[in-house]
Amino acid sequence: MWCVATILAYSNLCESSSFNEAHPHNGKVTPFEPGDPKVPLDKAALKILESSKPYKTQIDSGAGGRGLVVQDVHAPTDVVWGRILDYNNYSKMVPKTPESKNYEVKKLNPSKKDPLAEIIFTRMKVGLPMLKLEFFIRHLYYPSLNSLTWTLDYTKKSDFDDSCGYWYIIPHPDKPKAWTRVYYSVEVSMFDWIPKFALDFISAKALVDATAWVKKFSELEYENQGGDAALLGTSVDESCVNDGSAPQKHKGSKFFDKFRRHSKTEIIEKAEESLTDEGNVLVVSKKRRLITLNRVALMSVITSLTVFNFDLLSSSITRIRLTEQDQ
Repeated sequence: MWCVATILAYSNLCESSSFNEAHPHNGKVTPFEPGDPKVPLDKAALKILESSKPYKTQIDSGAGGRGLVVQDVHAPTDVVWGRILDYNNYSKMVPKTPESKNYEVKKLNPSKKDPLAEIIFTRMKVGLPMLKLEFFIRHLYYPSLNSLTWTLDYTKKSDFDDSCGYWYIIPHPDKPKAWTRVYYSVEVSMFDWIPKFALDFISAKALVDATAWVKKFSELEYENQGGDAALLGTSVDESCVNDGSAPQKHKGSKFFDKFRRHSKTEIIEKAEESLTDEGNVLVVSKKRRLITLNRVALMSVITSLTVFNFDLLSSSITRIRLTEQDQ
C-alpha cells in the first residue's frame, strides 16, 4: 500500500511543477557560501583519496550538518569545470537525469567586492522513466573563488520543496597540474509526505553519484585531449624537472615521474654524452673508411708486385731455354 501511495503521490507531484508559476516560498534551506570549505583531510582521508575513491564527511551548516564528498580527478581544473558547467549535456553524463537545459544565462562583470561572474538558470528532470521530478536551478559561478553554488529558481515551481548545493574545484595540492581536487555538497528538502529514510538515501546517493560522473567524464575528456602527453608537449616546466636544490613533493603519474628522477644537470650531461657518442661514431666511421681504403691500396700494390714478379720469372725461364738451345 505504501508503494502504491508513493507512486500516486509522485505522479501528482510531477504534475505540480510549472515554468510559469512561482514556487510556494523563496527558500527554506540556507544557501552555501562560495570559497574554501576548509575541510581537514587526515591520513585516513588522504589514503581513501589516493585509492581513487571518494571521501565522505560532514560540514557544519546553520541547522546542523551537511554531507560533503571530496574526490581526486586525473584532469586539469579547466576540464573539470567544463564538465560541471555543461548543463545542456547532463542527460548524456549524469545518472538518472533524462533532461537538462539552460533557459537563461547572465554574464556579469566580477569584481573584488562581488566576484560573481555568471548566473545560469537550468531546467532539470531526474528520476526513473515513470517517475520524474522536475526542478529549476539558479547557479552562481565564482571563478576567482573556485566555486559554484546553487539554489532553486524560486520564480518557477519545482517538484522539490527546496534544494541548494556547492562545488569547490582546485588544483590538486600534492600532484601535478594534471590533477584536480573536487569538493561537492548538496542539501535537498522534499515535501512532508516523503519519509526521512528515503530523503537520506536520495541525498547520500546524490553525493556519491555527482562526484563519480564528474571524475569519469573529466578523465575521459582529458584522455581525448591527449592526457599528460598533451600537457607536457607544450613545455617542460619546473613542475616536471627538479633543479636539484630541493626534493620534489609532487606524487603524480609514472609519465611525470620519469622526468623527476633526474635533475637539470643530469639531463644536460646525458645530452652532452649523447652528442659525444654521436661524434665518436662519426670518428669510428671515418677510421673504418680509411682502413678500408688502405687495405684496397695495399692489395693493389701486392697484386702489382705479384704480376711483376711473375713476369720476371717468365722472362728468366724463356732466356734459359734459349741459351740451352744455342748450346
